Amino acid sequence: MGRNTRKRRTPLATKAVAASAALALGGGGLIWANFYASAHEENPANQTKSAGAQIATIQCPDVGQKLTDVPDGARQGVDKELANLDKQITEAYSRLASTRQAQAGDPGFVNNAILGPLKSKRVAAIDRIGINIRRVGGNAPGNLEQLAECQGMGAEQPQANDGDGGGQNNGDQNQGGQDQNQGGDQNQGGGQDQGGGQVGDNGNGAAGPVAADFVNINDVQPNSRDLPNGLAANGDSGSTGSFTAKCGVNENNLFNSDNLIVAPGVDNGAHHTHDYVGNQDNDAFSSDEDLANAETSCQNQGDKSTYYWPVLRLQDGTQEFDAGDLGGGAEGNVGKILKASQAELKFVGNKKSDVVAMPKFLRIITGDAKAFTNGLANANTSFSCTGFEDRQVTDKYVICPEGSQVVRTSNFQSCWDGQNIDSANHRDHVAFVQADGSCPNGFQAIPQLQARLVYDVPAPTIENGQVKAPYAVDGFPEQLHKPITDHNDFINVMDENLMNQVVQCINSGEDCE
Repeated sequence: MGRNTRKRRTPLATKAVAASAALALGGGGLIWANFYASAHEENPANQTKSAGAQIATIQCPDVGQKLTDVPDGARQGVDKELANLDKQITEAYSRLASTRQAQAGDPGFVNNAILGPLKSKRVAAIDRIGINIRRVGGNAPGNLEQLAECQGMGAEQPQANDGDGGGQNNGDQNQGGQDQNQGGDQNQGGGQDQGGGQVGDNGNGAAGPVAADFVNINDVQPNSRDLPNGLAANGDSGSTGSFTAKCGVNENNLFNSDNLIVAPGVDNGAHHTHDYVGNQDNDAFSSDEDLANAETSCQNQGDKSTYYWPVLRLQDGTQEFDAGDLGGGAEGNVGKILKASQAELKFVGNKKSDVVAMPKFLRIITGDAKAFTNGLANANTSFSCTGFEDRQVTDKYVICPEGSQVVRTSNFQSCWDGQNIDSANHRDHVAFVQADGSCPNGFQAIPQLQARLVYDVPAPTIENGQVKAPYAVDGFPEQLHKPITDHNDFINVMDENLMNQVVQCINSGEDCE
């Protein structure tokens, strides 16, 4: 599968950096998941308990979500430092995954050799964030330095009742038990696994998913989705129409590991690969002018919006085009990229009111690529199967019966503050509808984007507590490919005439495309 995208780094430089990363990881990225130390145990219950108790990954406070007021003149510098923080976590995680034997012999190894140096690097980056803000007359939050310290974290999924404290509060507990986990939980198993044939990574060279990340769709209760975010905004009252954007399924093979919204100007800012439909000129260096002048895969040429999401991969040993690249195999995102067989992009109305036009270049991120370590405050993902879509699950991948396909669904925020096309943390300018379908005070209803992605995925099997031929979304390496980290991104680049048509269709109760 080829890659059609505009990158500023030369291919040779890309390969050189990826090669360095692979060497740092012990070659080929194949040590990423050797921390499920008990994966060789025959008792799946013991395996789950032990895997959750040990330090599987690194949990750091999300500095970007605390920055709610960054002056425009400081945004570029701040975004680059936030991307640098992500890179630091990725590098520290790779060291965590590749030093299991050293950890087994030294209870203080993780604190002294990994978390301590990481904190020092984060202090420097956070200090530079403050300098960038103050340089243009802004006020940096006074407690940013408190966000420098990271913790060890187990491998268990956060639960819905953990709330947004599920990450940091649990981290304090993990830190308290850290030395015990390293010495007392007998992490020697990680070393044994490493020497004994990659037992912990299911033979895929990737940090997850594991058997506990999957559920048979028949075991999911109808109407059991347990996240407050992502409610369908439309109903049988208010603005009841819809507009469907037909933009294909990435037939042009547009892939990259950038994120123009979160990390503009930063190559590999996402640390995982995205599918793109719609706008054909979306990478980290694209300006609004570039987006407006680009070609589009959408049938309606007035829609140059960019719709993108992390790719879904089958971990079957396939060497994809990015197998040696940062964002791909060098960062634990391995296997065959699965294109959606259907990518349904529909804009719907609001249960309580008419909708107003989205401003051009409005940016919306739904879901949280770091939900595994951040907690569930911004999580918004659903997995299901065709024929079973009344059963939605948020923290598991689904195993579908023969003849049924995997479905990923994202319902975007559909309330806008009426002023801003983006915000410092990329969230505060938009909001989800409230339980009754109305927008919070000060927000206006806009068309809600509902993205439904359908995939032909061979059903994984689980044998002796291990998942065979799993599928997973791409993600930041330290997020362990957890399903709760699925997310979706959108930048509105519809021309004025088309956006007015969308609004008219929705408010008049028509179904248009």
